[in-house]
Parts: sequence; structure tokens; C-alpha cells
Amino acid sequence: MIRNYHPDDAYELWQIYFNTIRKVNIRDYTDDQVRVWAKEDLSQQVWAEKMNSLSPFVCVRDGVILGYSDLQTDGLIDHFFCHYEYQGVGVGTELMEKIHQTAKDKGISQLYSNVSITARPFYEHFGFVAVKEQHNEKEGQVLINYRMEKSL
Repeated sequence: MIRNYHPDDAYELWQIYFNTIRKVNIRDYTDDQVRVWAKEDLSQQVWAEKMNSLSPFVCVRDGVILGYSDLQTDGLIDHFFCHYEYQGVGVGTELMEKIHQTAKDKGISQLYSNVSITARPFYEHFGFVAVKEQHNEKEGQVLINYRMEKSL
């Protein structure tokens, strides 16, 4: 089931974000890179404010949050994370279908996202095209991601 975000979800979404980066993205990024990307000491208040501003969709099965994503009014998918223990079981597909349906309902004709090396094949599977490789410096670490776009 896909539902709208509730403020009570913030900590669980933080856990999904943190653990997915630390346990899944680690295959494409170094230890130092994932440590600056998903910081252990991030303020939960800052995180909650970020989630409130994104207003993500939340995928829930049997009362367990398995993933989340958002769609901004300009077509940006800012966050897209699936629980590390539930990769490859359809959570991402459900979220991506929700994004596409919401975009259609809102008249959004172009989707875009800044996608990790790890997530690039997933996005390509849904018809997104990498239009630019990006090198983002954070605390002395350079993290590569891709600007990916899809016209609807």
C-alpha cells in the first residue's frame, strides 16, 4: 500500500535512508563517501523538517514501512529509497508507478532526479536517461551521481 507521509514516519524513513546508503550503496561508493552522505549524527529535527518539506509517499506492507519517495511540483524526485532488506521485491516499482500516476494527475510532463550510481539501472529500467554525470564534493569526498530525466 502506498500512502501519504505522516510526521510520525520521520524516524523510520531516516532509518531506511541511512541503512540503504550504508548497506546497499556501499557497493558503488567508498566507506568515507557513504559516511559523509549518510551521517550518523544528523539532527532528527533537521531530518523531520526535510521530510515535511518533501511530503513523500510511503510504501507500507503489514504495518512495516518498506520505502519512500517524493514528487515535487516541477517533476523532481528528490528522495527514492527502499529498505535494504526489501530490495528487488517490488517496493521500488510500486513507488515509481505512484510517481508516474501522480505526475499524470498533476499534469507534470517531465520527471528528473539526481541518481546514485547504484540506482541508475533501476531508473533506466523505467525509461529515464542519464543526461549528465555530476561530481558533488562533500566534506572532502567526491560523490558521483547522474542527472536523469524522463519525458511523460
